[in-house]
Parts: sequence; C-alpha cells; structure tokens
Amino acid sequence: MKRYTDLNKIIIGGKMIKKLSVTAVLFSLISCGANMSETGNNGEPEGSHASAEWQIWAYTTAAPDFIGDFATVIGADGSVLREGTNGWRCETFMTMPEGGFEKPHDAAPACSDKNSVAWANAYKAGTIPEMEGDGWMWMIHGDLGVDNFTVGTDGQKDMGHAHFIESGPHMMLMPKDPSSLEGQSTDYTTGAPYVMFKGTPYAHLMIPLVDYYSYQPQSSPNNK
Repeated sequence: MKRYTDLNKIIIGGKMIKKLSVTAVLFSLISCGANMSETGNNGEPEGSHASAEWQIWAYTTAAPDFIGDFATVIGADGSVLREGTNGWRCETFMTMPEGGFEKPHDAAPACSDKNSVAWANAYKAGTIPEMEGDGWMWMIHGDLGVDNFTVGTDGQKDMGHAHFIESGPHMMLMPKDPSSLEGQSTDYTTGAPYVMFKGTPYAHLMIPLVDYYSYQPQSSPNNK
C-alpha cells in the first residue's frame, strides 16, 4: 500500500465536479443541519464517559438519528461497540483520555458511509485513500480543529498554525478523485463550502451547517 509521505510526489488526475449537481445537494444538506448543534442533554446517558453506552450516544449523534441509530459504532479502543444495519460507521477521531471525553465535541466524532470509511481508515493510517466512489461524512458535534492546509494537525489549537479552524456542525464530501475539487474555494471564513487539505490525497469539501463558527467566532463572516 502506498503511503502519503511527500505531497510533491502525488499526482492525481480527474474531472471537475459538476457544479449544478453539487450545488443542489449542498442546499438540501445545509437545510438538514438546522438545530443540530450540541445543546441540552439530548438523551445523554448517565455514568462514565468512557462507557460503551456513552460512546455509542456521543458518536452516533454526530449524524441525524435516521443514520446514527442504525450505524455501526467503533469504540475509542477500536472495538465494535454495536453492529449496524445501514452501512454507516460512527467513531471518534481523537484519542480518549483517562475517564473518557468530557463532551462529544472533544471526541470529534464522525459518521461515515462506506466510501468515507475507507477515507477515514487511510487518514488515520497515513496511507492514500482507495475509494470506490465519493463519500459523505457527518460531524454534527464539530471537531477540535485543524490547519486547513496541513494534514495531521488535528487538535493543535495552540501550535501557532496560520490557518487553524475549529469547526462546529458540518458535513464533508470525500471525493474519490481529489482533483475534482479544483476551482473550489479554500476560504473557510465565508460560510460557504470550502476545500480542506487542497493538493493532498485527503482533499475534501467542508460543508458548514448551523452554528459552524460556534467554537471559533472570529472566523465567522458575521465578524469581518
């Protein structure tokens, strides 16, 4: 398996995404994101945040219930906490601290379809994604941030990265062919969809939902 070690040695070809079809999809997805931010109890289980019960709740609520309720759930230790029935997988993208995550946002949980599972596996392993088609990923709890142009900077908020963005609720489009995103903006301060990790095998389209800038309001277009 090829490993992602040198951006300048990666050559990826492909076609442009059809703007009309992508735009139509984005409008429907953004409307689905309303009122999905991390508010209230939302059925949070009592007890340890390291328990299987809490992890299942925290990770599956990264997507709407009509997806999360039927998804496979992977625990922080890599074990299967629950087998799903719909082909989606929910899991954390962060290492669990002793005692568990304080809140779902700290886990940066994501729910991925089949193709995005392949992307996620490759991202965690540092290998080049091998996908059968484009994939979709939900992250309604947001994430702990990353430099928009630098792979592997997850959660490095205080490391002085020039283009760091800690995201609130969003979706992501993981293209099989990253070059299909050429021509899309990389500006994460407009509120519009934008490309993260441009020029790498992990390039994907970030789709902000309601309250996207709740963890980094200074990047919101409302504060320009």
